[in-house]
Amino acid sequence: MVPAQRALSAFLTENMHFWDQAFDTPGYKYGTEPNAFLRAQAHRLPPACAVLVPGDGEGRNGVWLARQGHTVFSVDGSAVGLGKARALAAQQGVLLRTAQVDLADWAPPPASADAVVLTYVHLPPALRAGAHRRLAGALRPGGWLILEAFHPLQLRHTSGGPQDAALLYTLDLLRADFAGLREVLAFEGEVQLDEGPGHQGTAHVVRWVAQAPADEGGNA
Repeated sequence: MVPAQRALSAFLTENMHFWDQAFDTPGYKYGTEPNAFLRAQAHRLPPACAVLVPGDGEGRNGVWLARQGHTVFSVDGSAVGLGKARALAAQQGVLLRTAQVDLADWAPPPASADAVVLTYVHLPPALRAGAHRRLAGALRPGGWLILEAFHPLQLRHTSGGPQDAALLYTLDLLRADFAGLREVLAFEGEVQLDEGPGHQGTAHVVRWVAQAPADEGGNA
C-alpha cells in the first residue's frame, strides 16, 4: 500500500471509530428532528418516493422522511449510529432500511432513488468527488439532490463541523462534483442551527439543490 493509500485508510478507520464513540452516548447528538433545510425542500419530492440518505448517522432525517410516506434507505459508516436510527424508527412506527457502508468505495445501484439527501456528510478530497459521482448515479431521471454542508468560513464558528478546511465545501466544489445535475437552488452564508447538542448557534453553510436530467422522452 502506497503512503497516500495508507493515510486514507487510517483516516477512514479513525473516522469510523470517532462516530461510533460520538453516537455511543445517551440521547441523540443532532436531535431527532430533521434538518431544517431538508424540511423546507422536501416539497420537491414526489409522493411515496425512494430516498437514499448517505451518512444518516442516528437517523433523524431518514426517519422523518419515512414519516412523510417515503421509502428510505439510510446508510452510514457507524454501526452505533445505525442502531440508534433503527431504534428511532421503531419508536416512531416507521420502516427504515439501513446498511453499514464505506462511502470511499460503496456504490448504490444506478437509477435506484428518486432523491439523495446529503446532510453534513464531509468527505476528504481523495475520495469526495468519486463518492459524489456514485451517489449522483443513484438518481433516476428527474431525481433530486438535497445537500447542506459546512463552508470553509465555518472555521470562524463553534457550532459544529470538521476543523479541517479540506473537509469543507463551497458551491463551486459542489458544481464540479455534480456537474451532470441541473442546479435549482444555491446558497452560501450564515444560518442559525438548532440540531441537538452537536449543532448549535451561528454557522456558515452551503445549501444546494439540483435535479438529474429527464430521460430522452422528457419524463422526470
